Amino acid sequence: MKHIIGGNPIPPLPQVKTVFVEEDCAGQRLDNFLLRHLKGVPKTHVYRIIRSGEVRVNKGRSAADSRLGVGDAVRLPPVRISQRAAEKSKAMVIAASHAAPARNFPILFEDEHLLAIDKPSGVAVHGGSGVSFGVIEQLRMARPEAKFLELVHRLDRDTSGILLIAKKRSALKILQNQFRERETGKIYLALVAGCWPANRKVLDRPLHKYLLPDGERRVKVVARGDPDGMPSVTLVKVTQRLAARQQVGSSGAGLSLLEVTLKTGRTHQIRVHLASEGHPILGDDKYGDFELNKALLRAESAPALKRMFLHAWRLQFDHPASGERVALLAPLPSELEAFVNHVAY
Repeated sequence: MKHIIGGNPIPPLPQVKTVFVEEDCAGQRLDNFLLRHLKGVPKTHVYRIIRSGEVRVNKGRSAADSRLGVGDAVRLPPVRISQRAAEKSKAMVIAASHAAPARNFPILFEDEHLLAIDKPSGVAVHGGSGVSFGVIEQLRMARPEAKFLELVHRLDRDTSGILLIAKKRSALKILQNQFRERETGKIYLALVAGCWPANRKVLDRPLHKYLLPDGERRVKVVARGDPDGMPSVTLVKVTQRLAARQQVGSSGAGLSLLEVTLKTGRTHQIRVHLASEGHPILGDDKYGDFELNKALLRAESAPALKRMFLHAWRLQFDHPASGERVALLAPLPSELEAFVNHVAY
């Protein structure tokens, strides 16, 4: 029955419903599960109904960060969204689908559980912060038949190299836990100006993330004991010392190609740690030597360095299904290889 006031029908009242957790959602946080199912409901309201106990898991109260299991019964209370909000949400989905062109990337490994690609520099891993779309949105458009594609970890937009994407919720949970527990082996290649000290192998300096006045994210090294500092450890090994054909940087001391291993996964960790030692990564537009970057960009003899020289080179992890150790390698991109060959004797 439709009720009418002033000639306009009143939409039916939302009803309580119970949703059962399927395998692909096992291990997901309750808040993320609700945001996925309650499209158009403001995030603040979602957290409010969790705190108030209106949301129940197996008839009991649960915290926003509690993890769900297969078969869990999640009670969703009545929530109403305005027609305007529903239309806006629909429009955003349509716009996002049109904004992200289908694109495939070089595949390093793939099976029914996960996908490993060689991400090029200049491509964000996901949309947001002024970027309409990224790798994950483009892959979803290129693979419309895929039921589940989610990023396991992140790479900076200007960093190239190995990026993992989970094809099942169970794989996502296991792989992210390995990253969180530092059970993966991640090695990057970075080219810096100057001679890196051979005895400088461990950088153990806390990092603090902050925002510039325009809202852009930045990270800096802080003193030990700083309440805002996050423990951050980076291992450095000199792979090659390059005597440049021409002076590079104010010191003119050549270049150092480094193997950099992350023991923690902080935002911009490698870039900030190396810069704090006086050896910023060539081409880094946030923490680098800006005058040097300009000189490398307008180099008279090709190839110029038009990007940051940071590449996710090697990655090891345990396969989420078999448990076998997987070792991946993404060769140095051709433009970086060409730059090394050009500047070095």
